[in-house]
Amino acid sequence: MDTDQYLEVFLEESREHLQAVNDSILQLEKQPEDLNLVNEIFRSAHTLKGMAATMGYEDIASLTHKMENVLDMIRNHKLNVSTTIIDVIFLAIDALEDMVGSIQAGNDGKKDVSELVHRLDQIENGKQDVQIERLATAEEVNTVQTDMLGLDEFQVTIVEQAKDQGFSPYQITVELTEECILKGARAYMVFEALEDHGEIIHTNPSVEEIEEGNFGQSFLMIFLSTVAPEMVKDIISKVSEVKDVEMESLTTTVSEEQQEEPILEEKLDAQTAAEEVAATTEKSAPAVVNHASKTIRVNLEKIDNLLNLFEEVVIDRSRLEVIAEGMENQELTDTVEHISRVSSDMQSLILAMRMVPIDQVFNRFPRMIRGLAKDLGKHIDLEIIGADTELDRTVIDEIGDPLVHLIRNSVDHGIELPEVRKQAGKSEEGKLTLRAFHSGNHVFIEIEDDGAGINHEKVKKKAIENGIITTAEADMLTKDEIANLILSSGFSTADKVSDISGRGVGLDVVKNKIESLGGQIAIESQPGRGSIFSIQLPLTLSIISTLLVNVQKEIYAIPLSSIIETVILEKDQMMFAHGKKVMDFRGKVVPLVSLATVFEVPSQKEDESKEYSVVIVKKGEKLTGLIVDSFIGQQEVVLKSLGNYLKDVFAISGATILGNGEVALIIDPNELMPK
Repeated sequence: MDTDQYLEVFLEESREHLQAVNDSILQLEKQPEDLNLVNEIFRSAHTLKGMAATMGYEDIASLTHKMENVLDMIRNHKLNVSTTIIDVIFLAIDALEDMVGSIQAGNDGKKDVSELVHRLDQIENGKQDVQIERLATAEEVNTVQTDMLGLDEFQVTIVEQAKDQGFSPYQITVELTEECILKGARAYMVFEALEDHGEIIHTNPSVEEIEEGNFGQSFLMIFLSTVAPEMVKDIISKVSEVKDVEMESLTTTVSEEQQEEPILEEKLDAQTAAEEVAATTEKSAPAVVNHASKTIRVNLEKIDNLLNLFEEVVIDRSRLEVIAEGMENQELTDTVEHISRVSSDMQSLILAMRMVPIDQVFNRFPRMIRGLAKDLGKHIDLEIIGADTELDRTVIDEIGDPLVHLIRNSVDHGIELPEVRKQAGKSEEGKLTLRAFHSGNHVFIEIEDDGAGINHEKVKKKAIENGIITTAEADMLTKDEIANLILSSGFSTADKVSDISGRGVGLDVVKNKIESLGGQIAIESQPGRGSIFSIQLPLTLSIISTLLVNVQKEIYAIPLSSIIETVILEKDQMMFAHGKKVMDFRGKVVPLVSLATVFEVPSQKEDESKEYSVVIVKKGEKLTGLIVDSFIGQQEVVLKSLGNYLKDVFAISGATILGNGEVALIIDPNELMPK
């Protein structure tokens, strides 16, 4: 079978299943008695094994199979969850991620996993040299002795309680014809036929052996149903290449103590079993789909192309609005207004298609924190808030590394060692909070720790030594402004370099990355109580709302997300401080910047006006007034790059094409803020 066409789907689904296993294992370590988690992990590992085997990646299938065996023992109460088991499973996940990454890079995905397989074998056999917690023997816990096809006491309990709820348990033996070649596919069709009539709770041989076709011409199952046995037999007999069906009612004897035990939710979903069996066949049997899928996978490149095409529609929409205004034709005006409304809805939908939960970035951090805490000898509780907050996929792809750097710094140099925290009257366990939330057209991400905080005096002294600020300037800075100095290029207060990362080392790179995404980063810190790194990011990078302004005969666009207010300033209200123009804005002195001066716009006529048009913009707590000639109005524009030849133009983030066909430059207000 040619598997190349399925490679992209395999890679994507493999990453999803590995992440699901990763997340559930972390939860299992905290809730070792939660068998629902074990079942979820087992299902993901089982599906991954089946996909890998079908695609021919034997190393992945082999390692995942060994993981399955250990998980199966846990869910059957033959093995208790321990830190040792969790550690080995995490090593296995790392190896699987490496192999999937190798396949994505165009390699064969092979890796020597013999040592890991050996360690998992040791856990399974109870022979590894480190202590493994095991449950008492069956006799010690007074389990039922039964010959029921190898059913354990939990499956027996399921049968008993199902009978109390009106279900009849059947032992069914299905025999296939001698001519049947794709036995796994026929088994799939039997499972599929029974799907709507009950639940299969056990098979002999095991499901995985049936998947691989490793059985003779017959297989056996325990089936719970409210349907009469004759009807069940008739349903199975209608499947092609089924030679014979034998059925008998099942009876069990369970003690009163065991009847009081809770049901273990270990039922085999018939549809899931059928799908997994089919995954390892040549797919010659037609699939029966009972529920229409509500989601489809679309390549991101296609959505990008769709957005690029729609950007052209936005430009033409603006052009049509200008034409309609000039022609004064009511029918044309009404049609253009309708197109504007519809295209606005389309725009929202297309942008929503690009929006993905920030959980795709956050989900890597619990595992990372666990590893760092273990390496550093610290106890850290990670709380994630707002993981369902959505952000543009382009931003999601770029924000991961800066967040990793900030979190590693908080863990390494923010949160203290347990004994140090205890001496300071704190809990030995440090708290790290990662939160995301929407506010206006922005997403905010905050990394908060309850650690030692930033030593402001040390930062100030180091900044003066490095020539970043003067002593006079340092005395005028607030504590938060001092804390933000650690974002300066090359700044570090670390007494020694650690392999985790020193607070301040490379944070200028983090700042530059965030600002390249149109975002901002700010720091608040209280010595002894902790720090908050706050990142502000735009929801999307392509279509933005702006205020168009005139500067002489040129038109500029200022992002609305940066604007606080527009004001008309009388000339006699303008003031000067240190030789620079300023204004009083709600009791606060705000510096003024003339766009005509900054961009050296040629003057067309003498300015005889007695007032200035001013746009008040913000960056964090800083305000600046941008002097323009007049306001044109609000308009959504498509942000286009200026290209490689015009990179890094001061205070310009890009350009857009207006409705009249003219090009307007889009201003980056952050660059115009006073330093």
